[in-house]
Amino acid sequence: MSTVTCPECEAEITLDAGTEAGEIIVCSDCGVDLEVTSLEPATVQLAPMEQEDWGE
Repeated sequence: MSTVTCPECEAEITLDAGTEAGEIIVCSDCGVDLEVTSLEPATVQLAPMEQEDWGE
């Protein structure tokens, strides 16, 4: 298992076994969505916000 630091609140997050690059995880401290960008070494970044299409 790897650990990463939340870029929002700097909390330590442990990645579960089987976590894949591109997966979205949630910081247990601040609740922000994070995208796993790499596993070797383990890194995360703020997940992109989904845009509403408002029926377009």
